[in-house]
Amino acid sequence: MTPVLIVLNAGSSSLKFQVYDMVDGAEPQLVWKGLFEGLGETAHFIVKDISGTILDHVSWDPSDGIGHEEALMHLVSWLSQFREERKPMAIGHRVVHGGESFSAPVLVDDSVIQRLEALVPLAPLHQPHNLEPIRVVRRRLPGMPQVACFDTAFHQTQSDIATLFALPREMRERGVRRYGFHGLSYDYVSSVLKDYDPRLAEGRVIVAHLGNGASLCALKGGVSVATTMGFSALDGLPMGTRCGAVDAGVIFYMLREMKLTPEEAERVLYTKSGLLGVSGVSNDMRVLRSRAAMDVDARRAIDLFVYRITREIGSLMAALGGVDGLVFTAGIGENDVATRAEVITGLAWAGLAHDEAANRTGGPRISSGSGPTAWVIPTNEELVIARQTQSVLGAT
Repeated sequence: MTPVLIVLNAGSSSLKFQVYDMVDGAEPQLVWKGLFEGLGETAHFIVKDISGTILDHVSWDPSDGIGHEEALMHLVSWLSQFREERKPMAIGHRVVHGGESFSAPVLVDDSVIQRLEALVPLAPLHQPHNLEPIRVVRRRLPGMPQVACFDTAFHQTQSDIATLFALPREMRERGVRRYGFHGLSYDYVSSVLKDYDPRLAEGRVIVAHLGNGASLCALKGGVSVATTMGFSALDGLPMGTRCGAVDAGVIFYMLREMKLTPEEAERVLYTKSGLLGVSGVSNDMRVLRSRAAMDVDARRAIDLFVYRITREIGSLMAALGGVDGLVFTAGIGENDVATRAEVITGLAWAGLAHDEAANRTGGPRISSGSGPTAWVIPTNEELVIARQTQSVLGAT
């Protein structure tokens, strides 16, 4: 019987999962992957094998009340049909915020859960959903080892200066500092850069994680030295529905002049801004690209997105003292040819040269010439969680 580990990534109404075979001394091997969508409403379950073949697909009515707990137990039930071949041995979880305490993955116990719950105010729209499956497993599957893997941990290598805000010292002592996110994605890209260009892996690289959530990270020798996200997942680049960097005075204006409550202002910044807010149409880059020629606001949203990416790349170049390579990853970064082309073209001043033909086919190298190189590298956050979970279990 082969031991397997389950990787979970929980959102407000979704639960993504992957199942990996664990073999001593070897990389975890993906077996199945799938997700639950529409939890709490019209829920759907789909699972595929590594070839993409759909193995099962189930839908429920809202009256069935399928939430995270029911979804997780349905997954356990589905896996039980393979009990003669594979046995779940552990669960690895994506947790957005590890604060200052967690610089590495950790085996979950009551103390860990309490410390992670204390971080909810730092990531109020993500952390509670990440922690819910952990609680469910402890309640319904007592004794099942669980490992929390953090999006913030990868950035713990940054210098003290890189993490500081120019705020009173007592706020820093309360944990108000720059943390950075998307660390699981950056960890993966850092781990595979050597397979694309060994010299680049040791050099100065900017990784553009561009999806519904978007950020940039400056790597030096594969280690994070600066990133665009800060205290929360709102900072930095404009995103699908999040604002990115905004003058703090705008928040006071929303509260005082627009008479919004803190909760209403938070909802605007997290769910009604970004590409959606500027375009008034959609947070989906594919929709915006299809409308850009006839819709000035859709075009404006795209242009702002690209402008902010190129501007922030300039900032990270300063942090690195130059740049040797640029990597695009995540949904937009991996799939949107036009965004990649516009960003590279906007960086011609830094010596990047766009290879149009390579970009159309997805590269992986999409630049030409002797200057800094540009690459498309698909991310794999789930594999990083599987690796980290296996590592923690091997050390216990």
